[in-house]
Amino acid sequence: MAYSPDFVQYIIDRCSGAGEIAVKKMMGDYCIYSDGVLFGLICDNNFYVKVTEPGKVVLKEVILRPPYDGAKDYFYISDVDDREYLTALIKATVPALPKPKAKKNPMK
Repeated sequence: MAYSPDFVQYIIDRCSGAGEIAVKKMMGDYCIYSDGVLFGLICDNNFYVKVTEPGKVVLKEVILRPPYDGAKDYFYISDVDDREYLTALIKATVPALPKPKAKKNPMK
């Protein structure tokens, strides 16, 4: 999978109003998190957000597409330049997603 580090950083910057944004490289693509909650993917210089009903309400256009072969559909985000739009979308999406599970202490 091809990606541009500049594009990844651009998406991080555009989403920065929606909390603490972090990315983690996974098999050539990036998972993107807000305050520890996985809400989307950056694949082949495209931005995808997990499907939620609250997120759907905020979308300018609903485009469902898998980010890679064999994946379930995500919202494909074509307008990655509007910071306020992305912030609103992420703030609507994250509360509708499962929270990360606490890691078990291997010492117990």
